[in-house]
Amino acid sequence: MTEPSLPELLHAAVTAVGGTERPGQVTMAESVAEAIDGGSHLLVQAGTGTGKSLGYLVPALAHGERVVVATATLALQRQLVERDLPRTVEALHPLLRRRPEFAMLKGRSNYLCLHRLHEGMPQDEEEGLFDQFEAAAPTSKLGQDLLRLRDWADETETGDRDGLTPGVSDRAWAQVSVSSRECLGASKCAYGAECFAEMARERAKLAEVVVTNHALLAIDAIEGAPVLPQHEVLIVDEAHELVSRVTGVATGELTPGQVNRAVRRAAKLVNEKAADQLQTAAEGFERLMELALPGRLEEIPEDLSYALMALRDACRTVISAIGATRDKSVQDEDAVRKQALASVETVHDVAERITNGSEWDVVWYERHDRFGASLRVAPMSVSGLLREKLFADRSVVLTSATLKLGGDFNGVGASLGLAPEGTEGDDLPQWKGVDVGSPFDYRKQGILYVAKHLSRPARDGDRVDMLDELTELIQAAGGRTLGLFSSMRAAQLAAEELRSRIPEFPILLQGEETLGELIKNFAADPKTCLFGTLSLWQGVDVPGPSCQLVVMDKIPFPRPDDPLMSARQKAVEEAGGNGFMAVAATHAALLMAQGAGRLVRASGDRGVVAVLDQRLATARYGSYLKASLPDFWYTTDRNQVRKSLAAIDAVAKKAEAEQP
Repeated sequence: MTEPSLPELLHAAVTAVGGTERPGQVTMAESVAEAIDGGSHLLVQAGTGTGKSLGYLVPALAHGERVVVATATLALQRQLVERDLPRTVEALHPLLRRRPEFAMLKGRSNYLCLHRLHEGMPQDEEEGLFDQFEAAAPTSKLGQDLLRLRDWADETETGDRDGLTPGVSDRAWAQVSVSSRECLGASKCAYGAECFAEMARERAKLAEVVVTNHALLAIDAIEGAPVLPQHEVLIVDEAHELVSRVTGVATGELTPGQVNRAVRRAAKLVNEKAADQLQTAAEGFERLMELALPGRLEEIPEDLSYALMALRDACRTVISAIGATRDKSVQDEDAVRKQALASVETVHDVAERITNGSEWDVVWYERHDRFGASLRVAPMSVSGLLREKLFADRSVVLTSATLKLGGDFNGVGASLGLAPEGTEGDDLPQWKGVDVGSPFDYRKQGILYVAKHLSRPARDGDRVDMLDELTELIQAAGGRTLGLFSSMRAAQLAAEELRSRIPEFPILLQGEETLGELIKNFAADPKTCLFGTLSLWQGVDVPGPSCQLVVMDKIPFPRPDDPLMSARQKAVEEAGGNGFMAVAATHAALLMAQGAGRLVRASGDRGVVAVLDQRLATARYGSYLKASLPDFWYTTDRNQVRKSLAAIDAVAKKAEAEQP
């Protein structure tokens, strides 16, 4: 019997999920198969509606080697595990003559810990553990969440937090979960044989396809001990998010609250001298944090350096002392000890990293009204780490709707540690970029409008002319507007102003309800507008007449005082490159491409992306940013845009009136 061809397999899979085969999807599947078979690397830009998950799943399953699929969002993980993979495996089974197993694997803290659930959790003020279920008032939100968790524990097969609907607060979940550092280990835990996290790992070891998230992929790359099973193929979906997620995992933080928590947890487990040393070091650190000024610390001030060294040394003493002392009077001493060690080791590692002062790290101080002061350290770049850890010994496919910035893949490639496409070199990963296009006709479905007549935006300045323009655009569109703002302050000011100007169009504002509720309400009422910042630029999928105008208040460059971005920009300039284009413009292009992608989500969608920032039309970098966006029809004619919006609104209203 002959082996089935890739087109046969793709056709069977597409039919099984009730989709339509598209040329871009076929091109993508062929490119992925070629990369996997040749052991090479591939960047694939696949526009919304291409069906990219099947474009990589089918060739990966056909190859027969173990594949890890890493995504950035929970929504896509669920889609893969609950819909795409079950149907695809079932459809391909008769052709492949095997039924590939698949599994989802997340970090340990995403799974319910049976030890915490049944034995209680360590508390900071007293020895031993306490029963969190008795401690929380049954009528409180925390108490109700904990009771739900206890009932759910008897029903769930996976213990995965995301399987609990509706969800519970982070505070409640923290009382029934542990980090990898706090875990006793299956061999030492009374519940090791039933552990949900361990069972998830075992399922992953047996699966041909393992679905995970970018964070766990980053941990697997950064930390010495592998957490993912050995695999021959890695597919990174939503790959435009990867650098940001890896940077997040590689970022360390120290706060006075975190240090004091470590002091309390260790105090009962070590001798008085070690406890006092850590207490004194914590007090010295806290005093300095109250005095510090926000911003990047290119050199660590001498007094802060001494405080951090004292903290590091005290933590080291406590870690040794915890290992040397036993106290049988402490209830479930192993669990209490493990949590204390985890807290102290985290403080030690960050303090040591900052005092070591690597030229590849950026250190800065932040102060938040709500969270207080913090000291943070992050890698200047993760490109070297990704080049070394991600692209060695396996074929890597990275895909997203936005990987091609300014007309090529080299900007994103550089952030991943890849040399320009086609560059030869023994130690350079060989890769190619493929843009498989989109099934949508962007020039017929959308308009890119730049409000060239508006004054140039100033940082944090009031923009009365921008608010006038926004008001007129929303009125022309009949509502139906997604407002993407460069800061939360700008979104709040615009919402407040427009609620008084045009009360007939309800304005929803990010932060006033959960994101899920906001998007649901926005989609339900075409007259409604939704304003917000970062997560809305990437997280809204509302096809149809409720979203026919996407507005960007200004080009989303990083703030000039952003410590990490400004440090990266400076490093590029010192190496002879163009720091602004490599860092700030690339950051803005990626966000704008994602934001513009909110407009056309289905073949019947029509509308306008309006950028209320003249620099897109007048600045030299404007052409680079425009080349990163979908190929909409472009204009700066405000009257033409109002007429177009009014016409689109009229068509939508007629269709709504004709619905039974």
